[in-house]
Amino acid sequence: MEKDQTRREFLTAAGVAVAAGTVGYAQAAEAQTAIAPDLGKQAGEPVKVIAVCCSPRKGKSTATALKTALEGAKEAGARVQVELVELADLAIDGGPAVGLPLAPGQKDDFPAVAAKLTDPSVRGIIIGTPVYFSGMSYLCKAFMDRWMAFRKSFALADKVAGVLACGGARNGGQEVTIRSVQDALFCHDMIVVGAGRPTSRFGAVVWSKGEDKDSLAASKNLGRRVAKIALALAGK
Repeated sequence: MEKDQTRREFLTAAGVAVAAGTVGYAQAAEAQTAIAPDLGKQAGEPVKVIAVCCSPRKGKSTATALKTALEGAKEAGARVQVELVELADLAIDGGPAVGLPLAPGQKDDFPAVAAKLTDPSVRGIIIGTPVYFSGMSYLCKAFMDRWMAFRKSFALADKVAGVLACGGARNGGQEVTIRSVQDALFCHDMIVVGAGRPTSRFGAVVWSKGEDKDSLAASKNLGRRVAKIALALAGK
């Protein structure tokens, strides 16, 4: 009688190198570049991908990772245009989401950002947030709560969405945070994607400490995935 096959033996026999832990994010991202078709060669209107940085601190690790994601998006094809929006210097109060009025003279930058997201040329949206106690930032929560305005007509329906979370530790609650943001995106009938093959995960898990190759590769892979699906949906 043959001995029982161990999980590692099974995975090795099946040729699943990623599951066996022999392929990292960086190598997998390179493989994704090789296997992804250049849908951008199709003729048609530009396809725009916007990344929204929900960090209260401008130009920090989350913004840097989102810039890398947008670089990945541009690699998907010549039709792709990108833009980074940082909320750090903007005034976005969550109160209006539940009917609370703004104070007299209080500045509100949400309508301007909302106009960008609902633009028909915007086919992909990437939300990036730092992690605070295994959750999104207060700024991200206020911003997402204001999306109540989109629910009236489902203005973001069928736009492609991806999520990036930046934590202060390698395992700092990033995936839990990503899932919480994704839950909100699903409520808007968006097409939510992960980091894409061959290392498909919930989203881009980023470690804020230094130049981490896996974090950079995951970010770029997410951006490429969002743009690739957006291009496919846009068609010729």
